[in-house]
Amino acid sequence: MKPKILTWIILTVVIFSCRKNVVEINGIIEFPQKGEYIYLNEIRSDKLIPVDSAIISDDGSFVIKHEVKYPSLYQLKIKQNNFLAMLLEPGEMIKISAHHDSLSYPQFISGSKGSALIAEYNKNMKKTILKLMTLDDAYNRNIGNPRLLRIIDSLDLLSRDYMFELKSYTKKYIDDNIGSLVSLLALYQQVAPNVYVMDPVVDMAYFKKVDSSLFKLYPEYEPVQTLHQRVMLLISHVEEQGFGTSTPSVGFQVPEISLPSPEGDTIKLSSTRGSVVLLDFWASWCTPCRNENPNLVAVYKKYHPKGFQIYQVSLDKSKEAWIKGIADDHLGDWIHVSDLKYWNSVVVPVFKIESIPYNLLLDKDGQVIAVNLRGDELSARLAQIFD
Repeated sequence: MKPKILTWIILTVVIFSCRKNVVEINGIIEFPQKGEYIYLNEIRSDKLIPVDSAIISDDGSFVIKHEVKYPSLYQLKIKQNNFLAMLLEPGEMIKISAHHDSLSYPQFISGSKGSALIAEYNKNMKKTILKLMTLDDAYNRNIGNPRLLRIIDSLDLLSRDYMFELKSYTKKYIDDNIGSLVSLLALYQQVAPNVYVMDPVVDMAYFKKVDSSLFKLYPEYEPVQTLHQRVMLLISHVEEQGFGTSTPSVGFQVPEISLPSPEGDTIKLSSTRGSVVLLDFWASWCTPCRNENPNLVAVYKKYHPKGFQIYQVSLDKSKEAWIKGIADDHLGDWIHVSDLKYWNSVVVPVFKIESIPYNLLLDKDGQVIAVNLRGDELSARLAQIFD
């Protein structure tokens, strides 16, 4: 075979291969702004890499072509907070239609199964965000209302229900799409800045599941590598802190808790060693917890001089409500800590907390000697120890 012919064949193969990998996005933006651009960015774990752009025509149409060698995550963006994450695969011919101000929720998308799945998730999450916004509106309308604390209790319960629904949907979404890069995006969705749907500790099983499936398929893909590294560090941290242990029972050696007090000082549970300790989990919004607090005040006054201590961990998310609850219930004599993360608190998975109030009675060495004692039962057990 002549060298020129061989060179021509090689060039033909290369050109055909490149064309085969090209993704073409044909879009229509309703109510476009004159001279505006739309951008395509590659998503990395810690940054966005600009790869292409196109001007949006007066009729709203645009075309972007980009070579994609393997399934990858991208962002199609008009403005900073107006974008759509996409999963692009080699050779896809994509059609998309969206309103100018809501690119995240396209009216129509075809030619890209992964991108359609992402848009579907976005629309479901939007429903939750709108519900949460109505709760914020209700709170603002009731500022100054003498029943505000009770109203906050109701709003918190609704908020928890809405987030539980979204988390349940997210878990099913991940299960249904395991092995797809859309499951990676699902792990990091937020309903507000730093308010994540999935928590790496509470939902560690899902982080491990996604990592296990994707690292086998895409071991060289940077976002997958980063997830794998984070999961390995998470597992190491969990083992060091005693997470993932069985449900606490008598004889259980409690792991360390190290959380901030209302004053901002970090107080460790281990600082109470040498005392009999009631490790109590509560929140200012929890009515049964508030009803139990007078019993705690009574036993503390009676047995603290004999070596009894209370280490109370709040699942509040509002520091103001937490501090007010402590003051209103006259709980200021013992130790209070909280990371103010509500049900995403680090203590929830450690102690397998499913509801509050919840408590563990610890001996002087930090071992559990009783679980969930309240009222007369707690008084009777402390009498056995101290009287």
